Amino acid sequence: MGDIALIPSPIMTPVTERSPALDAASKAIVEQLQEDGRRSYAEIGKAVGLSETATRQRVQKLQDAGILQIVAVTDPLQLGFARQAMIGVRVSGDTRVVAGQMTALPGVTYVVSTAGSFDLLVEVVCESDDDLIDLLNDRIRSLPDVVSTETFVYLKLHRQLYNWGTR
Repeated sequence: MGDIALIPSPIMTPVTERSPALDAASKAIVEQLQEDGRRSYAEIGKAVGLSETATRQRVQKLQDAGILQIVAVTDPLQLGFARQAMIGVRVSGDTRVVAGQMTALPGVTYVVSTAGSFDLLVEVVCESDDDLIDLLNDRIRSLPDVVSTETFVYLKLHRQLYNWGTR
């Protein structure tokens, strides 16, 4: 891992009638960045038929709108985080409140509201199994509206892509 990748912004919302879809040039820019987030604006502009300045401005607008972020994607194992897990959470109260509380917890990397047998899915990255146990017992399960949790420990990551959303 250790690659640079384009990921959806945490404030990104689904396209609806109120949020227009990207035009072809913006999609082409996103695709170029998904291939290589370190690619220069001049290279991207040449590939999509825009000037370097126009490309830079479009990327900035996409970032300002919360549509994309350009970040370094790291391998947690290489950084000393030996345990990753997805935690299904059942909630008795307002799931939005609990989701907000989850986003503030250290080690939590992803929180999504769901329909189905869990109200929330929470991805965590921990240094060890002991840290995962502490996070579960001391922080997540101790929240007032958390009814139950089910933990899915990651054994091996087989595929993780960030190249969706433009085709």
